Formats: sequence, C-alpha cells, structure tokens
Amino acid sequence: MPRETNRPTPRRKTKALKRPGQGRRLVHLLLLFLASLIVVNGLIGDRGLLAMIEARRQNSELTQAIARQRADNARLREDARRLREDPTAIEEIARRELGLIRPGEKVFIIKDLPPPTTAGR
Repeated sequence: MPRETNRPTPRRKTKALKRPGQGRRLVHLLLLFLASLIVVNGLIGDRGLLAMIEARRQNSELTQAIARQRADNARLREDARRLREDPTAIEEIARRELGLIRPGEKVFIIKDLPPPTTAGR
C-alpha cells in the first residue's frame, strides 16, 4: 500500500507571472475604446448626429425655396391668364410701361420743383 503524505503537490511554473485581473482590465479597456469609437462615429460620421442636423437644415432651406418658387409660379400663371383673357390688363401695362395713351387723351407731365428758399430768415 502506498503511503499517504500530506505534502502539497508541486505546481508547474508558468513562464510569465500574471497579476490577478489583468486580462479583465484589458477587456474593459478594449470595450471602452470600441464604445468611444462608436460614439465618435455616431456624432461625426457620414450618418452621424452632426450630418443629420446639417441635412435637416438643408431640408428646411430647400422647403422654403420650393414654397417661394411655387408662389412665384402661381403669380406668373395669374399674370399670363390675365394677359390672355383681360384686355384691360394689356391696356394697363401699355400705359404704365410704354407710356401709351388713347386717341383724344391729353398727357400732362409734372416735374418736381425744388422747395422754395426763404431769403428773409
């Protein structure tokens, strides 16, 4: 029968001594680095927060420009309709822009005079 001894069994020596928790700390640092990269990319990436804010601003500007163009187009359509259908509109433009008059009308041209000077004061 073999003899039992209370001696501890010898452990094998490892090549490098590791501190307890060193691997866990490295994993935490790696996860922190990856999380930082994701946050930075989320803020300034191609589809990040800043790009989204800029896209919303551009969208708002373009929406306003489209509304102005639509209003201008509606005004021009109305002007074109009036010129096709309303003879008084054509007459109004001829009088205003071309200075035309009807036969028998008299034109009075009034020039602005300088204000009178007061010599006695």
